Amino acid sequence: MNTAALKDIAFALVRYRVLLILAVTFSVASIWVPKFLSTGTLSLSLDRAATMGLLAVGLTVVLLAGQLDLSGGAILAISGITAIGLQDTMGQIPAAFVGVLVGVTAGALNAFLVVLLRINSLVATLASMLFIRGLAHFITESRPVSGIDPFFGLAVSRPIEGTITGRSLLFLVTIFALHIWFTRTVSGRNMFAVGSNIVSATASGVKSRTYLAGSFIFSGAMAGIAGVISSLSVNTGSPVFGESIVLTAIAAVVIGGTRLEGGRASALGTLGGVLTLGALTTAMEFQNIPAYIQQIVAGLILLLLILLDQVVSSRNGRDVTLRALIGRLKTPPQPHQKTERKHKSNEK
Repeated sequence: MNTAALKDIAFALVRYRVLLILAVTFSVASIWVPKFLSTGTLSLSLDRAATMGLLAVGLTVVLLAGQLDLSGGAILAISGITAIGLQDTMGQIPAAFVGVLVGVTAGALNAFLVVLLRINSLVATLASMLFIRGLAHFITESRPVSGIDPFFGLAVSRPIEGTITGRSLLFLVTIFALHIWFTRTVSGRNMFAVGSNIVSATASGVKSRTYLAGSFIFSGAMAGIAGVISSLSVNTGSPVFGESIVLTAIAAVVIGGTRLEGGRASALGTLGGVLTLGALTTAMEFQNIPAYIQQIVAGLILLLLILLDQVVSSRNGRDVTLRALIGRLKTPPQPHQKTERKHKSNEK
């Protein structure tokens, strides 16, 4: 086996690091936690990660566009408060729709700040996060609000036929729909073009500003859906919900291979990142490991994968498909190739 083939194999492992770390996580967790791979435990792990996963779906599009959205947690809180607080006057289902609409409106606010006023997305969404979080405290007087029927929201967190919950199913449907949009539609490819180089995309006829605005509105809508479902499942809306969830969601998206600089994203990679963090959280909670240790582990994994991403970016043109790797392994090393080429050049 030649050195170049070994380097390509190592590079392939780095490139497909999400699958590798997901496999390692599940293997370690299955040894660490008894019956971790049972249907009940896996369903619990996915359900607990589904709320964060819904935020991650929206953030994948925003990060692909080369932007950042820090307001997801605050939007989650105020959407849940709306869905619970309006049940007395509007009914449960209409109030839930209004809660999602609040998320869409908050996303439109972010789009207005970033696209029309041209404020940096980090600053704009940080400001909207503070404003929306403060508004949530003002509306509720910093107290949780309760719904009228505690059994209404159990449908989203109760396993369907003993396997998967409604919240988990919704997350999986949205992530696969996003994958299809990324890979099978012209608008999905245009979003990649906008994230890669907005000037070139605009010059090619792509309505870049519309795509940027749409990414923030979509992110707000997903945060609104996550907030409504999360609050319905516990029959409570609270201004403190989702205070740190957006950072975890961003970590899941980046672990999945989406670049913070934009231009590269993967819906299935985001799924892998969410599953990895969900499995880690579940396994460590089963072992009564403190939350700060969980954050340290997640931070170390994120840092490692960002460093590995630099390796991938530096050799992004290499073909590391399985067929190409096998072909290189079968090819014998040719140490004298450069010497012969140099000799022929001297003869000319």
